Amino acid sequence: MTDKPVYLTREGKAQLEAELKHRIETERPAIAESIKQAKDLGDLSENSEYEAAKNAQAFNEGRIRELTYMINNAQLIEDSNGAKEVRIGSTVTVRDDDGDEMTYTIVGSSEAKPAQGRISNESPVGKALLGKHARQKVVVETPGGSYKLMIMKIK
Repeated sequence: MTDKPVYLTREGKAQLEAELKHRIETERPAIAESIKQAKDLGDLSENSEYEAAKNAQAFNEGRIRELTYMINNAQLIEDSNGAKEVRIGSTVTVRDDDGDEMTYTIVGSSEAKPAQGRISNESPVGKALLGKHARQKVVVETPGGSYKLMIMKIK
C-alpha cells in the first residue's frame, strides 16, 4: 500500500474502527476455533473444512491489515459549510447539458458510494469539481469521452 492519506469523515472512521474491533475480537477467535475443529478431523490434505477456515483466516487478516492502514493514515474531512470552492467534504449540486441536476458529496475513495451520491475525490467527476466555484463550468474527462457540468451550488 502507498503512504497516501485516506480521506474519511468522522462517521467513516468510526465505522472502520468498529469493523476492525469486530474482526480482531470476534472473527479472529471464531476462525481460530474453526481451524482447531478442522484439524481434529484428521488428514488435512483432503479436509475442505480446514481449507475453508484457512482461507477465511487469510481474508480476515488481510482486512485487518487494510483497516489498520486506513485508520492510521486517516485524514479527517472537516465540515465544509461556507466553503466558496469545492473540496473533499463538500456537497455539490451540478447541472448537465440536458438540464438534469445531480447532487454529489465529495468523499475519500474508501467511503465512496456512487449510488448514494457519495463520489470519490479520485473519480473523474470528483477530480473535475475539486477547487472549482459555484456558477463555474467544468469538463469531466472519462475513458468514454468528456462532458460538461455547471456547478449550481456548494454546501
